[in-house]
Amino acid sequence: MKVIRRRRLFYDQRRSNLYRIFGLLLVILIAGWVVLRLSTGTLRSPFAATMTPTRSSQSLTMEGQTFFDAGNLSSAITAYQAAAGVDPTDATVLAQLARIQAYSSRLLTTDPERLTRLTDAQKSIDQAAVLAPNDSTVHAIRAFVYDWLADPALDSLRAAGDKNAAALMVQAEQEGLLAISQDPRNALALAFYAEILIDEQKWDQASQNIQQALSLDPNTMDVHRVYAYLLESTGYYNDAITEYQNALKFSPNLTFLYISIGRNYRELAIKSTSDSEQSQLYDAALQNFSQAVAINQTLGIQDTIPYTEIAKTYSQLGQFYPAELNALKALSFDPTNADLYGRLGIIYDKARNYESVIPAMQCVVSGCTPEISCQARFATSCQGSEGVTVKPLPLTANSDVYYYTYGTVLAALSPIHPEYCKTAIQVLDQVQAAYGTDPNVAAIVADGLAICASVATQQAQTPTLGATPTLVPTPRFTPVFGTQAPHTSIDTPNYIP
Repeated sequence: MKVIRRRRLFYDQRRSNLYRIFGLLLVILIAGWVVLRLSTGTLRSPFAATMTPTRSSQSLTMEGQTFFDAGNLSSAITAYQAAAGVDPTDATVLAQLARIQAYSSRLLTTDPERLTRLTDAQKSIDQAAVLAPNDSTVHAIRAFVYDWLADPALDSLRAAGDKNAAALMVQAEQEGLLAISQDPRNALALAFYAEILIDEQKWDQASQNIQQALSLDPNTMDVHRVYAYLLESTGYYNDAITEYQNALKFSPNLTFLYISIGRNYRELAIKSTSDSEQSQLYDAALQNFSQAVAINQTLGIQDTIPYTEIAKTYSQLGQFYPAELNALKALSFDPTNADLYGRLGIIYDKARNYESVIPAMQCVVSGCTPEISCQARFATSCQGSEGVTVKPLPLTANSDVYYYTYGTVLAALSPIHPEYCKTAIQVLDQVQAAYGTDPNVAAIVADGLAICASVATQQAQTPTLGATPTLVPTPRFTPVFGTQAPHTSIDTPNYIP
């Protein structure tokens, strides 16, 4: 019997399956979509690291303003710089950054540091002015920055080709007028223009502008600060204190306002003829400086200025030991700062501790080695890593007092140490060349040079029997040795009597 083979029992004939093909196409399409989204970043791999969310410019600006209100200007600058990085086209952010940078220059002690910070502010506000040429507030802040940058004491430090103080002041005035023309009711523009007029000693015009600013906006720190500055500049120290206190109502943690109040109290104390009133005024000055210390301690800020102001106040009171302690506390924060060595040297000079003046002022005028810096701070050799190298402070209108104090002390000691005259003459000649037109400076320099000239004459003469001894001119002060207050720990200085 013939059996027909049934192939279907053992072999399934190939045929297309539409469902299978559709499924494969769908998988391919989905895979392509996923790859495309991963490559463009719209879809993230579950195995990728978690991204940190980018903060908005507004969030960073709010943080910066919070830091400013707290008195932490350094952190405020950092926050505003970050905000400007997120949105570099926001002129308002750049303008506020410039304003804070300018104010923060008040917390710096040396002219090079101040110039650097104010130059940063200039760059920020110039960029803002390009972005918003018709914004009155931007031009008002630009006037403010250029006014503070126009400090004649900074001229000797400016780079070749930079504008000098006179040219900067002209531009500051132009910016102030432009800001007012763009918005005559902008209180900030009127206040900053008034500050320029104060610096130009145009008292009446300054008073008119600041009074108008106060009538338009009596609730702004900047306006009250400028009014206080006008009163201070014209000798109305009590009224200036009141206005600085009004400024504090709106920015209660700005330490430079407390410093200004303290300085005005100290000025009143100097002018007072009553011993009891003078004591009260000095106490008020110390209390305001100490308030600045307290704010900085709360914020964890190591600011040298309140301590140097406390030291200066004690020095004026004739209390040189607490003055020295506070000056040393400031140096513990910034031991490479030549200006702080100069302030310490002035205290030694007033205490008639002339031997200690020399290492301190050497750090200012010519810089000093770690060994000399230890001698200046501790009157002893270095232990461990205490010593630091100090770079010299350039001769400016703000540092000339350190230079001629160093020169005159060396000259005064030259009858005992004739070798001191070489350095004394070099330093005093430098001061004379730069600031000899100032009659007070010229007189001080002349005294020091006269002493060294007499010492040189005395050395050149050979004593003979019966000869009249050569007299060395008596300096304006008599060196007294061995009167230095003991150096003690400065971890917890007593800056309030």
